[in-house]
Amino acid sequence: MKSYRRELWFEVPSRRGFVNITERVRDCLRESGVREGLVLVNAMHITASVFINDDESGLHADYEEWLEKIAPHAPTSRWRHNRTGEDNADAHLKRQVMGREVVVAVTKGDLDFGPWERIFYGEFDGRRRKRVLVKIIGE
Repeated sequence: MKSYRRELWFEVPSRRGFVNITERVRDCLRESGVREGLVLVNAMHITASVFINDDESGLHADYEEWLEKIAPHAPTSRWRHNRTGEDNADAHLKRQVMGREVVVAVTKGDLDFGPWERIFYGEFDGRRRKRVLVKIIGE
């Protein structure tokens, strides 16, 4: 069995954003040489997310609106976490909703996806460097 590990780094210039990282994960898969196995992709920061969905701008705008409704950034005083001197309690909650990681099957050397599935990095407290772990195991 082969094992591969790589960190991908991101710096989203705004507070929030969604980045399609599918091709970067595919690059890792090609580099790993794994033809059959599993890919784990996880955000290594507690205010960021990795998730699978459609790469459609209307959906991304809907995510922004929906997430802000369920965990609004302002007023920052509403959140107990922000009493520690932070202003990112909403980012922690948004990450919890969107998820920490995804696992994708590898079949014949490619990501075994449905027709519209793509992997995204979700940033909820940006403007600084953060990383995503790609771990691949298989044969």
